[in-house]
Amino acid sequence: MDSLEDGYNAVVIGASGGIGSAFFDHLRGDPRCARVIGLHRRSDPPIDITDESSVTAAAAWLRDTVSTVHLIVDATGALSLDGRRPEKRLVELDPQIMARQFAVNATGPALLLKHLGPLLPARQRGIFATLSARVGSIEDNRHGGWISYRASKAALNQIVRTAAIEMRWRQPHAVCVALQPGTVDTRLSAPWYSGDGSDLLTPAESTRRLLEVLDALGAEASGGLYDHAGDRIPG
Repeated sequence: MDSLEDGYNAVVIGASGGIGSAFFDHLRGDPRCARVIGLHRRSDPPIDITDESSVTAAAAWLRDTVSTVHLIVDATGALSLDGRRPEKRLVELDPQIMARQFAVNATGPALLLKHLGPLLPARQRGIFATLSARVGSIEDNRHGGWISYRASKAALNQIVRTAAIEMRWRQPHAVCVALQPGTVDTRLSAPWYSGDGSDLLTPAESTRRLLEVLDALGAEASGGLYDHAGDRIPG
């Protein structure tokens, strides 16, 4: 990450997952990164993004441990819960599952922004990035279905946009963005993938591309949704 100061600190939330662990490995291999901390439900300290007290405690620990964090990557998210496949039709909508999708995919990242966002530098470049999805784009929705997942990711994109506007006042050099990692060969996507494999990315390749995208984005890009090729996806 050449755009961050030499000796930068990084935090990866969801570091036990396929994409999160790949982010962690890339950053650990960056000689300019002084420290990368991976947090997840079983880390020390643990973090559960659906529990605000857990997020608050993790933020306090980070503040005491590294003081300033230059890069925060949120690699959490859920496409299916309790073995339930994404809905294809409105008749399949379950309000409890929908509420949990929002808790994981929208409210959780919002809590990370609330409690970890202030750890980004006030007068230097800092980056907050969260994993979203192309299907969260309202303008790009041409096929329908996946109602809860689409809606929760659309909410996340709006949260990122709103947070970015607020951050301009106290952290004018910060970049706050949502990322579309592509179709990645992970446990999350495997049950729903029906292609021939030609468009599948490994976690290592996807995260390498996403870090390059983040490195190239300026503060003016804050609030947007970007894919692994660096292209902005409409909201």
